[in-house]
Amino acid sequence: MKTRRSDRLIDMTRYLLERPHTLVSLTYFSKRYESAKSSISEDLAIVKRTVRERGTGTLETIPGAAGGARFIPSIDEAEAREFIESMTEELSEKDRLLPGGYVYLSDLLGRPDVLRQVGRLIATEYLDQKIDAVMTVATKGVPIAQSVSTFLNVPFVIVRRDSKITEGSTVSVNYVSGSSERIEKMELSKRSLKRGANVLIVDDFMKGGGTVNGMKSLIEEFEANLVGISVFAEGAFSGDRIVDDYSSLLKVDEINHTDKTIHVSEGNYLTKTFKK
Repeated sequence: MKTRRSDRLIDMTRYLLERPHTLVSLTYFSKRYESAKSSISEDLAIVKRTVRERGTGTLETIPGAAGGARFIPSIDEAEAREFIESMTEELSEKDRLLPGGYVYLSDLLGRPDVLRQVGRLIATEYLDQKIDAVMTVATKGVPIAQSVSTFLNVPFVIVRRDSKITEGSTVSVNYVSGSSERIEKMELSKRSLKRGANVLIVDDFMKGGGTVNGMKSLIEEFEANLVGISVFAEGAFSGDRIVDDYSSLLKVDEINHTDKTIHVSEGNYLTKTFKK
């Protein structure tokens, strides 16, 4: 049955939002709504204008027989700054400081609204990069990796510190923990990455950078390529970080162990993403 334009616009927008970075042909939409391609093109022009004006992303329209529409989700600077400022306030709350200078993040990273925005922010930074997989280490980085991979529409892989029989054969590396300077081990299933894959590393919290550096070593073992490193928050660290090229949404820049308070400011994400 032929669909009214108002109904088409709602369903078409939903369909595209649920399939980011996926080319959908005009023929598919024409059959789906029993409408002429000329009408579908007009609808797509409306969606394209709306998502651009609202800072939701970009709708690419590709002409020709093999063309169609592809939605690329992103976030504009104003909304990104507003979210990061709200996170600095929440993370500066009293009693978030944990032993070892870590910050309690589990409540925030368990909230769908926070994870959705974190995924949009990190995906936006890599709009112009080809990414085949998002990598993180179990367990706190998993929800972030899942959110980022959703907006990039690529798989995410989980590095583990202990063997799981369900992972099959694995590749393991030893690395030096940046904060404790202990030798640690991490491993990844051989089936997780293909040779030459372009990988984005994400994590929840970084201090000395040892864990992230371990993941970099794993990527090298798979003969894959590191595209970038993004963390939700970086902690105050007195020594030299093992990793120096990364993006952070937040930065813990002052810790008071006496009254267990911290001061959190914005990381380098805004500068790296919007000041290019």
